[in-house]
Amino acid sequence: MSHEAAPLPDANLPPFDGGRLLMLGAAIAGAAGLLLTLLGGFFNARAALLAYLVAFVFWLGLAIGAASLVMANYAAGAHWNVTVRRLGEHVAAIVPIFVLLFLPLFLGARYIWFWVAPQEPISKETLELLAHKRIYLNMTSFIWRAVAYFAIWIGIAWRLRAVSLQQDESGDPALTISARRLSAPGLVLFILSFTFASFDWLMSLQPTWYSTIFGLYVYAGSFVASLALVCLVVTGLRSSEEPWGKLISVDHQHNLGKLLLAFTAFWAYMAFSQYMLIWAGNLPEEVQWIVTRSRGAWRPVGQLILFGQFVVPFFLLLSRDLKRSPPALAAVAVWILFIHYVDVYWIVMPAASFDRLGLHWTHLTAFVGVGGVSVAASLFLLRGTRPIPVRDPFLSDSLRYVQP
Repeated sequence: MSHEAAPLPDANLPPFDGGRLLMLGAAIAGAAGLLLTLLGGFFNARAALLAYLVAFVFWLGLAIGAASLVMANYAAGAHWNVTVRRLGEHVAAIVPIFVLLFLPLFLGARYIWFWVAPQEPISKETLELLAHKRIYLNMTSFIWRAVAYFAIWIGIAWRLRAVSLQQDESGDPALTISARRLSAPGLVLFILSFTFASFDWLMSLQPTWYSTIFGLYVYAGSFVASLALVCLVVTGLRSSEEPWGKLISVDHQHNLGKLLLAFTAFWAYMAFSQYMLIWAGNLPEEVQWIVTRSRGAWRPVGQLILFGQFVVPFFLLLSRDLKRSPPALAAVAVWILFIHYVDVYWIVMPAASFDRLGLHWTHLTAFVGVGGVSVAASLFLLRGTRPIPVRDPFLSDSLRYVQP
């Protein structure tokens, strides 16, 4: 019997009601982590807020990357991903909680971004550069831009999720067309908005430095990390007794592994492009960022990122067997997520200390706090909805999918 003629598994799953204990545990851990980070802020506001910024960018980047993955598949007209699409939709849908999580950064802005309230003695040249950038780097425009970013992310992510859930009830194929029409321009808006958010929240930590490719570097890292997160969840589902996992085949997992390999290489290209352009230009206002992160205590961190985020996962993911093995792919995914956190740390913390790593216990509490709330919110949104788009017109294609 041909593969096409084989009977399809029953995908008409009831609404998901699992993950209750994980959701409650994540919520409690998140609340405790945020509270401890707040307490840490009373003793050392700058250290706690910088740790919080690292965690905020890491977890928000996962949501932005997940939304981008959903839109990229829609825009490409992909059919294979239908059985795993809900993962991306519900991770992307947590963006509204980051509006609330942004408030500590807004309230403590003067402790994070030097340009908000310059106090220490600074050179005349630096003052002149800040004056030139004042039309962009001021709190009024900073806040309005943040409002615009969140409006774009929330509007598009929730619209895509709503269309998908509505199709579960109506089965209207026109909803798929609507999602595709939104996804192509939506993907462009996500890339541009996250690029400018990276300028505002990360690049302006050193306000006299600039790089036109910096936003794409941060975006690429977040996208790779979100792919790693989806791979981790998929391998967990496939290794469990969850009915949802039975509908995700080894070929779906293999495809996610191939995407992870491809965009690991893309991240490396972005990193090399940024370094090459700065090296070739050799301008004092550009090289300071690279020089700071290439010397002293930060040099081994940069080397770890180079090998850990590109060399090691790239050569491991070349293996077909690894991509098809749930434990092996899960291990690589966990490693990529860890290195991505180190990468965000490496971007943020040298702005506070050029010669020290700036390790502080609030890095752990902030990571657990923001992460716990994020995981709990995603599970809360997932519970009560069908884990598979049961009336998507291409669901049968996804269930039949095999590697070419």
